[in-house]
Amino acid sequence: MRPLLRAEQAVLGAILLDPDQLDQLDWLEPVHFYRPAHQALFAAMRRLRLAGQTELADDGTVPLSWVTDTVAEAGQHVRGLTTVYAHTLVSACPRPVHAPVYGRMVLEGAIHRTVTEHAVRLHQLARADAARGEVETTLRYADVLAAVLDDLARRWGTGPRPAVTPPITPGGPDPAETQALADNERLLLSVLTNRPHGMDEVVGWLRPQDFADPAHGHLYRCLGALHHRGEPIDQMTLLWEAQRRGLLADGTVTGEQITTICDGTGPGGAQWLGEQVTRSALLRTAAASAHAIRDLAATDTLAPGQLINQALATLGALDDIRQRWTTGTQSPAPPTRKSDEPATGPPARQVHAARARSATRPRAPAGKASSPAPPAPADVAPRAEKGR
Repeated sequence: MRPLLRAEQAVLGAILLDPDQLDQLDWLEPVHFYRPAHQALFAAMRRLRLAGQTELADDGTVPLSWVTDTVAEAGQHVRGLTTVYAHTLVSACPRPVHAPVYGRMVLEGAIHRTVTEHAVRLHQLARADAARGEVETTLRYADVLAAVLDDLARRWGTGPRPAVTPPITPGGPDPAETQALADNERLLLSVLTNRPHGMDEVVGWLRPQDFADPAHGHLYRCLGALHHRGEPIDQMTLLWEAQRRGLLADGTVTGEQITTICDGTGPGGAQWLGEQVTRSALLRTAAASAHAIRDLAATDTLAPGQLINQALATLGALDDIRQRWTTGTQSPAPPTRKSDEPATGPPARQVHAARARSATRPRAPAGKASSPAPPAPADVAPRAEKGR
């Protein structure tokens, strides 16, 4: 018999022998038990405790009705429970005063089991989103997993401890999307080579590791280096940069591959193609993170506090690409406008000047000759004498 099952039986047996032990187990929930029968028994004990049915007998012992009522209450939710099994639970408890320790064992098993279930679910949703071309469901469930880990940490009584984020290598795409993703990556590299201004649209959030094909990631790194140095980008400079980085010598890419990529222009802008590459990388990272967390939860030697903190650190790798995805897909902010200028039309100072120029001037009183207008600039200048 596994120690977890023995621990669940010991907790229930301790409460049957001493109902006051429930006061020490307020942090334990029925869902933390693995067997449905144990869940029903623990829930029945709590309901009867709240109803005040745990009064001791006159001689200070636990009345038999406490056992029979518990079995009857739990039997309304699961089948097959008898008082014989209640005696089995009592005999499985070494000491009732150790009930909080047995409860911690139950909670530890529940933590490993719960983390495993949510990690498997995240992995499934990431694969499903990859087939649908979406990311929203995966990102929402990643938040659910983080919230579950925070709740388990609170119940276990451990605070957040800094943990080094493990390196997460995104796995390969599903066979159904492999060809489409490879075409998008090659088309993106072609667009960036033939229309270098597209680098400004993606260089801030697209990374070489986002490419499923490592060779495509190296070529994007070459384009990024050329863009960073302010050098011209075309097929020849890309080939030269690839040679300088040893990509041709070690066989990562060939000159023919670079030529084929650069000549394969087609529809699609750098922004849109970059989003497709990043979306696939985000989903592959989510699936790889879920797989790593599942492996952590399957390690029985890992303490609950260590499991929770390492799982949260593993989700940190997903947070990084999630922030870059948000940056790349968010709509550009509208241009700011000065508060003293109207939303449309000319500035206020120009309107005021125009109105001042068009205002009517007051007429002079009758009988008074108006002062002569100042001479024009041409009349002020002396006229040139004839013959000179």
